[in-house]
Amino acid sequence: MAHITDTEVFQAFSTYATIVILKMMLMGPLTGYFRVTRKAFANFEDTHMGKTIEEKKRMIRVNEDVERVRRCHQNDLENIIPFVVIGLLYTLTGPDLSTALLHFRLFVGSRFVHTVVYVMALPQPSRGLSWILGMVITFSMAYRILTTVLLL
Repeated sequence: MAHITDTEVFQAFSTYATIVILKMMLMGPLTGYFRVTRKAFANFEDTHMGKTIEEKKRMIRVNEDVERVRRCHQNDLENIIPFVVIGLLYTLTGPDLSTALLHFRLFVGSRFVHTVVYVMALPQPSRGLSWILGMVITFSMAYRILTTVLLL
């Protein structure tokens, strides 16, 4: 196992996986920021900014900006977790460093583009294309795993 963690591919994967995991983790505070600035909360106990019960009740609402960031965070969970699991297995197949770096960099770039496009509500197909790129990268790594170690 020590040999695997010493490889440049594993070190590159660790770097890029950490970047996207941190990006995903920052989506929670970003959602909170949007909730506070838009005064749109999901739970009554979060409405401490309201002075009266009526003000607090008005803050329990759905806001499109908050929902947009929340959906972006959900999309991160649905895509980054598979990337990390499949990427880890991919590093065990001994890919060329240049090919692995291409996979990792394109995935990370696609997730950052996806987030900016989603949060800023930029027109399609920009969000769809960035999502597709990330999925293709993850499927490409999965294909390499299956063709390298296929034991069916």
